[in-house]
Amino acid sequence: MQDYFDLRYKTGDGLELYARDYPGKTQGAKTQGGETQGGETQGGETQGREAPVILCLHGLTRNSADFDELAVHLSKNFRVLVPEQRGRGQSQWDPQPSNYQPGTYVADTLGMLEQLKIRNVIIVGTSMGGLMAMMMAAARRELVAGVVLNDIGPEVDPRGLTRIKGYVGKTAPVNNWEDAAATVKELNGIAFPDYEKTDWMRMAHQLYRENTAGIPELAYDPAISKPISADTAAAVPPDLWPLFESLRDIPTLALRGAHSDILSADCFAEMQRRLPDMSANEIPHRGHAPALNEATSIAAIDQFVEGIVGLQR
Repeated sequence: MQDYFDLRYKTGDGLELYARDYPGKTQGAKTQGGETQGGETQGGETQGREAPVILCLHGLTRNSADFDELAVHLSKNFRVLVPEQRGRGQSQWDPQPSNYQPGTYVADTLGMLEQLKIRNVIIVGTSMGGLMAMMMAAARRELVAGVVLNDIGPEVDPRGLTRIKGYVGKTAPVNNWEDAAATVKELNGIAFPDYEKTDWMRMAHQLYRENTAGIPELAYDPAISKPISADTAAAVPPDLWPLFESLRDIPTLALRGAHSDILSADCFAEMQRRLPDMSANEIPHRGHAPALNEATSIAAIDQFVEGIVGLQR
């Protein structure tokens, strides 16, 4: 039995997108007014500000499965929403690849929150999701109670960006799940040096899905690479320091993989200098990006979230 409902909603331009909705097990996080049919949430809203909703935003080529362990953990006390951006997972692919950029994803996500009448969120953003979190906080300050930036900051290390651009939309097809796990290890081994065979297979099942012939295929539209190839700003908007500094009055937690090639140690230190009230944790034995199932990550997020809830009581 899965721990979440399937939520489907429409964007302003008519695409159908998907999200996992972990309803939470406490009264403060309980979904109010929602109907469920066949495991799918049909609408729903939260009442008042009893508890923030945790909104998890995935990275460039990822999907909602990335957050399953964290979401199950957090849903003991909070409702957790994990949307899949257009072109990923179960969300519809966009016939206009130029729409595959953070501004569009932010508009889609804000639209989802509006449809669900959610007014109070803590955003956990991994990589691209962290960029989205900063953009959402700048656009809708009253909506955002806190931000967790997972291995992302206002400067993106060119080494990591080059690595990512080298495989997005270009990964060779696989024939079976063993091949898929081997490919995932080849592309991500640097970030998870302690992973074993079972870990790589688990990650393969997060990143791939079976087609009608039973063959694994990547769970994203290869066309998401087109805007990035044409213009790096489609993946990383320029001059992000002012956007980051706009978090000054919002509780913020920054996590960094200890050997990340996206968030450099120098940038991480500068983030802490510019926002001295920001909480910061380095996650050992991780590159880009921590999976957020690590004990260190979970402990840091728990402490951060509970601190925000205490402020809102």
